[in-house]
Order: sequence, then C-alpha cells, then structure tokens
Amino acid sequence: MTDETSHLRTIEQRLLWLSHWMIHNANHVRPKTDDIKVGGHQASSASMVSMMTALYFSALRPEDRVAVKPHASPVFHAMQYLMGHVPREKMENFRGFGGVQSYPSRTKDVDDVDFSTGSVGLGVAVTSFASMVQDYIRAKPWGAEVKPGRMIALMGDAELDEGNIYECLQEGWKHDLRNVWWVIDYNRQSLDGVIREGLWQRIEKIFDAFGWDVVRVKYGRLQRAAFEEPGGKALRDWIDACPNPEYSALTYMGGAVWRQRLLDDLGDQGEVSALIDRRSDDELAELMENLGGNCVDTMAETFAAVRHDRPTCFLAYTIKGWGTPIAGHKDNHGGLMTKAQMADWQTHMGVPEGQEWEPMAGVADPAALREFLARVPFFAEHPRRYSDAQVAVPNIEIATDREISTQTAFGKILDKIARQDSALAERIVTSSPDVTGTTSLGPWVNRRKLFAREAIADTFKTHSIPSTAKWEFAPDGQHVELGIAEMNLFLLLAAQGLSHSLWGKRLLPIGTVYDPFVHRGLDALNYACYQDARFMIVGTPSGATLAPEGGAHQSVGTPLTGLAQDGLAAFEPAFADELAVIMEWAFDYMQRDGDGDPDERTWLRDETGGAVYLRLSTKPLEQPAKRVDDSFRQGAIDGAYWLRKPGPNCSVVIAYQGAVADEAIAAAGMIGEYRRDVGVLAVTSADRLNAGWTAAQRERKRGNPAARSHVECLLGQLPPHCHLVTVIDGHPATLSWLGAVGGHRTSPLGVEHFGQTGTIGDLYRHYGIDAASIAATVGAMTDGANIRLAAAE
Repeated sequence: MTDETSHLRTIEQRLLWLSHWMIHNANHVRPKTDDIKVGGHQASSASMVSMMTALYFSALRPEDRVAVKPHASPVFHAMQYLMGHVPREKMENFRGFGGVQSYPSRTKDVDDVDFSTGSVGLGVAVTSFASMVQDYIRAKPWGAEVKPGRMIALMGDAELDEGNIYECLQEGWKHDLRNVWWVIDYNRQSLDGVIREGLWQRIEKIFDAFGWDVVRVKYGRLQRAAFEEPGGKALRDWIDACPNPEYSALTYMGGAVWRQRLLDDLGDQGEVSALIDRRSDDELAELMENLGGNCVDTMAETFAAVRHDRPTCFLAYTIKGWGTPIAGHKDNHGGLMTKAQMADWQTHMGVPEGQEWEPMAGVADPAALREFLARVPFFAEHPRRYSDAQVAVPNIEIATDREISTQTAFGKILDKIARQDSALAERIVTSSPDVTGTTSLGPWVNRRKLFAREAIADTFKTHSIPSTAKWEFAPDGQHVELGIAEMNLFLLLAAQGLSHSLWGKRLLPIGTVYDPFVHRGLDALNYACYQDARFMIVGTPSGATLAPEGGAHQSVGTPLTGLAQDGLAAFEPAFADELAVIMEWAFDYMQRDGDGDPDERTWLRDETGGAVYLRLSTKPLEQPAKRVDDSFRQGAIDGAYWLRKPGPNCSVVIAYQGAVADEAIAAAGMIGEYRRDVGVLAVTSADRLNAGWTAAQRERKRGNPAARSHVECLLGQLPPHCHLVTVIDGHPATLSWLGAVGGHRTSPLGVEHFGQTGTIGDLYRHYGIDAASIAATVGAMTDGANIRLAAAE
C-alpha cells in the first residue's frame, strides 16, 4: 500500500466521522427550542465519502469545478473543515442560523463552493453549460490563457429522474461537449424506495447515445481480490444477480446473515464455501459492502485512468449509509443514528470522547497527514474565487421619432452596440431557446455571428440564397444557439453569469425567451439568482398584447415573478427611451459587487448588483418627445416617474406599467374634464418600487423616521381623497399594493385568467384594460360628474 493510498483511507474515515458527528450534534447534542428534526442526510453522505475523498484529494486540480450532490453537503463541509477553511462554530451550527448550509451554497457558505446545489438535477446540468462557457471564453483572444478544467457533478442516482438532465444531455451533444465528468452515486435507494432493477443498463445506453464514455465502477478492491480466489467467480455471479432490495436488506442485517444467505444460495461448493469460511462475520460484511464507489482506492485509480477530455459518466455502485449502523436500511434516507448507535459507532471509529470535533482524532501519524494535506493540488490555490475589471458602459440612446415597440427597440439597441468596437460589445454574449429571430436578436447575430469551436459556413449564403439571417458559426461568434428548452437557457445564463468568479473573465450574458416561458424555466432561473449569477433575461413578447397567439403564449403571472424573485431587478418599460436608460443602467448593475449598504435616496441595495429581467412587447407605441431631464432618467431606473404630474387637488391617478401606456394616457384624456388634476404615473418597475418601499419601512422600524422610498416621495404629494387606478397587461396584484403606500383607495386592473385569440382591442376590452374600461372604472369608483365615454370617444 502506497503512502498516498494510506492517507486517502485515513481522510475517508475522518470525513465519514466529521460529517456524521456534525449531523448528530445538530439533532441530538445542540440545544433546541423545539422537537422538530434538524436532519442532515447521514446515509446519503456516507455513500459519497469514498468518491469525494478520491476526487478532491487525488484527482482534482485547482482549475476543476465541482457541483456536490446536495445530500452530501456534510461531507463537503467536513472536508473544508479538515483543511482549515471553515471554523468550528459554523460546523457546530450546521443547519442553524449562520452555520454551514444544508446544501452547498455559493452565497451563504464561507467555504469554497463552486456551484450551489439543492434543487436536484440543476447542479448536475450546470456543469455541462459551465464547460461550454469555458470553451467560449478560451476561444476569445482575451480568454485564451484560461487553463481548461473539468466541470464535475457528484450526483445521486435519483437525480436521473429529473427531466432537465436529458435536455442538457442533448444540448451538450449538439455543442460537442468536453471536459465534463458526472459521478453517479448508484446506491439504488431514494427517499420513497429502492431503485428498479436494471436501471444501470438504461443509464449506460442513454449516455452512450449522447456520445459520453461510461465507466462502471461496481467492485471494490476487496471484492476484486476475492474474485481471483478459488470460488470467486461464483461469488461474483451471485452479487450480480442479487436484487437491489435484497442486497440492501442483507447489508443492514450484517455478516452473520450474509454468511447464512450465501451458503444457502450457493450451497456446499467447496471452493466458494471455503472463500466464505476464511472470513469472520465482520470481514465478510466488509467484503460484501466493498462496492466500487465505497472503495477509495478503486475510485482514485478509476479517476486517474481517464486522461482524455470526452464527457464521462462514472456509474459508481455504493451502499447507502456505508460504514454506519444504518447502512442498507430502506428508511435511512431521512433516518438518523440514535444516541446509542452513535456511542457504539464512535468507539468503532476510534474517536476518543471529548475529541469529536478534533480534525486529527484517532489519526496514527497526524504530522504525516498534515504534510500530505498541504501538498494536495486542488487546495493549493484556495480560495478559487476570481474577479475581473468592470467593463465600461457607453451612453445608450435610441431615436424616438416614430412608433416602435420595446422589443424592436431592444433589437435596435443591440444592433447599435454590435456595430461598435467597444469593450461592452466584446463581452456581451447572447442566447435564446430557438426564438432568436422572433425576439429581435437577429441583427446582433448577423453582425456578431454564432459561437462554435470550429467554423461552420452559412449554407444559404454559400449558395447565394437570399435570407435575412446570417447563420455563420465561428470561434469568435457571440451568440450561443440553444434548442427549445428554457431550463437550458437559464442554466447557461447561470454559468455565463458566474464567469468573472469562476474563470476571472467577465461576460455580460443576455438571454431572450417568450415571456410566458419564463415560468417554464423558473426553477433554473431561481437557481441562477441564488448563485448570484449576473445576466439579463428578456421576456418578449408578453401579455395578452400578444393577441393572435392565444392563451398558451400570453403571460399573466410573470410580472409577479419579477416582483418576488430575489437577485433579479425586473423592469417593464413602455417606451424606447425608457428601455435605453434601463439597459445602460443594467449593464453596469450586472457588474457591481458592493457591500449591500442601501442607497438612502431609494433604500435599494443597488451597489450589490444582480441580474436583470426586462418584460417587453411587440406592440408599437407612439413615442414621447425626446426626454433628457434627470428626473425622467432617474425615475425610469428607480421604478416610476410622473408622465403627467398631478395637480394640488388631484382626485385620480392612473398608474400603468408596460404596453398599456397608450390606454392609460387615453383614459386620462377621457376623464380630464370630469375629474380634478388627474395624474398619470409611468411605472417602469413595480419590483424596485416595492423593494424600496419595504426597505424604507424596515429602516424606520430601526429608528430612522426620515427614511422615505422613491414611491413614497412620488405618492406622498397626493391628497388623501385621491383614488388610484392601476393597470397592467398582467396580473393586477403587481400594482395593487400602491394604494397601501399612502393609504389611498385603489382599483387594480389587469389580466387574471388565461387569454385567448383576438385583436389587441378585443382582448383589452375583454379584460377591462382598454382606455374606455379604465375611464369607466374611474367613473364607477370615484365621486364626481358622470363620465360620458361615448362623447369622449
């Protein structure tokens, strides 16, 4: 046995103990205020400990990145603790406030997390997109020096039930994926039961179909040695034929039961009986539980043998709960060792009482192990969080002398940037799930090309066939073509949006998607924001305004998603000049990395930066005259400005967001002679208005009575009797809260039900968000003269 092998076995046992003690401490030792289980997944951690030891302490290099199986988080934290990267108090507070997190988190943990995990399947798939981003960066002159690393996912076998896994596999095949490892913990047990027989065959066929190498790691060192003994083939055949539930049950019952079952099934076969008899009950149990994934020697050898860059799936057989008293039990997914079991196991593990948290407890030669740990390549560059200089953002303007939609304006703004030789143009990368042309990215792609590692000519151009689209692939291309899978889009944005931290090269990613399908990728969007990835997502077209497409393509709830999603600043501009101002601000905001102190003008934490969501429309609107005043520009960024300022005796304010601007403006004209001093509030971001308002309230609770948000300043000038009418092509709850800011009665208008086909006018009238309906609402809900709509129209 080599020194490295000896150290790896020692580390494996140390991580097994520390991870399980941390969970036990949280559930049975640490003071609790209630009897609610803390949890921690002891069994799922145990099945991964050998693989993680071999990977981190033998195979990995600093340029490699890993997404850790969520339920193996305790092993990851134990590993960082062993290396001195996490203080003991955070380990003691596992799953507590301020302690190490239940699942690895880039934003909540202090240890060196590469990719957050938790929503199963997403952490797996993001490694593939990270590899694609790495290829993209290295293909550019400004990123050629980046050293290529492997993007690795440690995954549970149940994660293969997630559909996004297969969407990702197909996308990876299309992009000639490389430098990706997926290591499957094939323990054949999930929360609700045992995995079906023969799943491994389906897994291998699926990965093979998408061009992956599959390495099956079924037998550990002890088993392979036993197979070489007389009678070994019979033992191997028995292991291969044993059903998953039976193998788990026998593991839990232990060596004596193993012996009886093997002898009953194999009979008195001389050689095989002698093989069994040469081992004590404990030795026999150790042999039968020595599957490949639970053998650190085998896993280290297996990883070291892969020297190519082809995507590789390691199907590593394991025992769930390996090495612990709950190994193999079908309830062990959420189960915990009892206090009595832990006491006996502590003795078995050789950890003296009182030294439970000691990293080197029970280690025969601590000095030698410390010396080995100091030489482990992966940890040589800790921490591996990089940064890149901010990209200068030039002034962004657009002509507003004609009718134009916000979607068209978006395309024109990007086209203008694409024409420039600027740092901003160089670092923008776009992507879209098969809706590039219909979301106005066409001009950008025509000028900046599509990305591929190898050039691919545009066949239509080669044959001189006229086309508005230039579909040319090249290493210097700046658009990533995606199939029609929105989860893939958001996972790609997540990886692109972490480029400055993972590789020290900043990208400014822009993704476009039909707005209703933001919700189709919502889990991945939330995942990207949770990691603090920086990107711009453009949802367009949106709302019932997409009238001919019908209810399946008309988004209703996405404005509420923009309002609620943490890490995402949501905007819905109505006019092109608003969009230009917002995009200029957004490109800067995506790069900020401040300490989180709020801006005392708005009480927004803008210095922290984040991702940006633009909800746009294909509805052309007549544009206002050119506006350059600071109040307009700042108001568009802060979330609202007065398009028509209210008078001192204002009786009605119409507050709108997005494409219904013309209806709101027309309604204000209709009621002007019937109601006093009517105001029109242009809301560009209900999200930022609401965030500033709630933040200012918290500040006042902390003893600062002068704290006032932007929306409070806007509405604070209104008299108490003023009535608010809010209108949006989306769910009315998006703006309905505005009345609570100053205690004004409010009538919220919007779309609450699935849409249908028709003209814009048809649908606006049907849902009551047209000018006449807005005016009728004012007439019905406010005091004053009757509003004669027919005359007004």
